[in-house]
Amino acid sequence: MSDGADSTRDRRRSETTRALIRTARHFTAERGLSGFTVEELCSEAAVSRRTFFNYFASKDDAVLGIPIERSDAAAVARFLASGSRDSGETGISPALLTDLALLAEERWSALDIAPDTVADLFRAVDKEPRLLARMVELGIQGELFDARLVEQRENLLPGDLRAQVAAQIVGALVRSAAGEFLTHADPDTFTEIFERRIGAARELFATQAALMGSPK
Repeated sequence: MSDGADSTRDRRRSETTRALIRTARHFTAERGLSGFTVEELCSEAAVSRRTFFNYFASKDDAVLGIPIERSDAAAVARFLASGSRDSGETGISPALLTDLALLAEERWSALDIAPDTVADLFRAVDKEPRLLARMVELGIQGELFDARLVEQRENLLPGDLRAQVAAQIVGALVRSAAGEFLTHADPDTFTEIFERRIGAARELFATQAALMGSPK
C-alpha cells in the first residue's frame, strides 16, 4: 500500500473515531448510557454497527475515547528508538524523562480535544459516575504500560522501580496539566501548560540532586 493510501486510510479512521466519540459523549450527556443504543449512535454518526465495534469495545469506551486499536504506535516506536543502546549497556539514559514527556504530548495531540466535546465529556461523567472510575482505571493501566516501555527501552529487568517511578512522575504531570487545561478559562494549550510543569520538575530535581544521597 502506498504512503498516500495509508494517509487517506489514517485520516478516514481518525475522522470516524472523532465522529463516534463526539456522538457518544453528546448522547450520554443528554440521556445517560442506557438512554441510547449502539444502533442509534451509529445512525447519528453515519457508520454501521460492525464499524463501531471495529473501533470501540463498548459505549463506555467510545465516550472516553479509548479505541480498540492503539493510536500511539508511531509515537511509542519513536520513544523506544530514541533510547536505543547496546544490549549490554546499563544505566538510565539522561533523556528518559524528556522523551517520556514528549510521548505524552504526542498522545494528547492525537486526541484532538475540542471545548465542545470536552464539555459533553464532563456532563457525561456527571450523568454516569462509573465513567470516572473507568478513567482512573485507565490511568493506572497507562502508567503500567509506560513502565514496561521504559524497561524495554532502558534494558531494565521487569518490575524495576525506576521504570515505575518514571511513568508515575510523567503521568502525574499529565493529569495535573489536563486538569488545568480542561477546567480553567486559560488560552494556553495543553502542551504549554504541560511543559511549564515539566520545566518546574526539572528545576526541582536539579536543586535536589546534590542533597539526595544513597539511603543509609
